[in-house]
Amino acid sequence: MSKPTMTCEEVLKHLIAYLDRETDAHTVAEIKWHLEECRGCFSRAEFERKLKACVREAGSSTAPERLRARIKEVIKKF
Repeated sequence: MSKPTMTCEEVLKHLIAYLDRETDAHTVAEIKWHLEECRGCFSRAEFERKLKACVREAGSSTAPERLRARIKEVIKKF
């Protein structure tokens, strides 16, 4: 394979799909190469990975009863 040519803008456009493993093999290879060479995009990818993990983890928590009661009260007003 010749040297990948994906720009930072292109990498960021495809980053979420890449992290979700929703890209084809060619795009994966291009992004991997770019992330090895570009510190800025690598940092952004790491931030997005960590954010996705935090969101996934938070989704498994149950809200405290007090918060759920407050939300129910607000909903009743509408």
